[in-house]
Amino acid sequence: MLKKGNRKFLQKIYNFLGASLFSTLVILAGCSKWGDTTSSTESTPPDARAIAKEAYIYGFPMAANYQTLYKQAVDTTSHDYRAPFNILSNASTVATPDDKFVVTPNSDTPYSYLWMDLRVEPIVVTMPKIEKNRYYTGQLVDLYTFNFAYLGTRAYGNDGGKFLIAGPNWKGATPAGIKAVLHSQTQFAYLLIRTQLFNAGDINNVRRIQSGYRAEPLSTFLHQPAPVGAPTVNWPKPTENMLTTPAIFPYLNFLLQFCPTDPSETDLTARFAKLNIGAGKVFDFAAFTPATQKAITDGIADSKADVEGIMKKINADQVASSDFFGTREFLKNNYLYRMVGAKVGLYGNTGADAAYFGFFVDSQHHPLDASKNNYELHFAKGGIPEYHAFWSLTMYDGKTQFLVANPLKRYLLNSTTLKSYKYGPDGSLTFYIQKNSPGKDKESNWLPAPDGPFYAVYRVYMPGEAVLNGTWKKPQMEVVKD
Repeated sequence: MLKKGNRKFLQKIYNFLGASLFSTLVILAGCSKWGDTTSSTESTPPDARAIAKEAYIYGFPMAANYQTLYKQAVDTTSHDYRAPFNILSNASTVATPDDKFVVTPNSDTPYSYLWMDLRVEPIVVTMPKIEKNRYYTGQLVDLYTFNFAYLGTRAYGNDGGKFLIAGPNWKGATPAGIKAVLHSQTQFAYLLIRTQLFNAGDINNVRRIQSGYRAEPLSTFLHQPAPVGAPTVNWPKPTENMLTTPAIFPYLNFLLQFCPTDPSETDLTARFAKLNIGAGKVFDFAAFTPATQKAITDGIADSKADVEGIMKKINADQVASSDFFGTREFLKNNYLYRMVGAKVGLYGNTGADAAYFGFFVDSQHHPLDASKNNYELHFAKGGIPEYHAFWSLTMYDGKTQFLVANPLKRYLLNSTTLKSYKYGPDGSLTFYIQKNSPGKDKESNWLPAPDGPFYAVYRVYMPGEAVLNGTWKKPQMEVVKD
């Protein structure tokens, strides 16, 4: 039962934020407990601006990850809904332009999905034994979006096995029959499995492999009674502005309750608390002075220059995709890198599993736009880098970041169809990147582009040493001269 003073306080927030976000804040706070809304002193506007920028960069990947969690495991009405927590589901085909569960998806490997609730007990995942020449990988991602571990070809080979995925509080002994125990730093985690598809006729083989993926609670694996269940979570519905405005901070507070503070973030947590950002706190934008509200909004806007600075380094090949994805230890808490990784390709793989080379500008550093130009991507003989799984070049719409619909239903070119391409007399390979067909004689090498801005990603799965050490450099996207 709310007291009169509390009702007035809630009404004030309702009037300011509107019914939708108000409902979200109530969910974040729980049934009747708002949590800690106090701070010792309000930060000065300059301090608030700096803290807001830092917290936004820190929280963006987590909020983007939450959007996927909500669509796939909570909202049963979503086109992208997959299954409840702790139930593994499989996509029966590769991604198409209709799939919008994540930006920049690959279309080489049908996905399998598992959102895990690890609060009460671990989950045991079974990976089947598969043929030696096929790549499969199980990417384990925590709520921070760190890739904390891997299953599959690179990490454990293709012989399969049973793996125990445990939350931060589990201290049990390793049961018999478990190949490895892998710990998530957060109480919820994601397993994203990719299974290589050789060609369209191979899809039934992939589905047979997918039928061997299993997930079960540890108690079921041990044939023991299940422990008492964890409290029900009231999952807040994502809002359209949650990734671009101060609305992100209530979601960050919500997620942090499932993320025990890492010792390396003690000082960071203390700074965030000055704006009531943190587990158990309520970020009440309306309670700040107008000057502080402006400072918070300006702090979020300030992050844009930092992101653009990293994008320039990407386009100049000064940083690689492998710099943005990995464990907490690997990233050394570089939150800006983690944010850029989430923006250009949420759930990007750790470098040893896959390297990504983005094409966002042409050789003259102009943004790619197929409504204005046709392009060529030329690989000299021997210019394809060493790889131990496969490579692909995939097209994305520059506005939506999703795959591009086209009459051929061709979303990529890859190494499994090397024999179908036409090569130059010197053994070189040229791909034609444009909105219209380059002609029947060149169509085998055509990657259809949208009638407007686009970007492409060249993926190398299980890359060779030249990719890993940075000595291999991608070719440039060249404008075709009339």
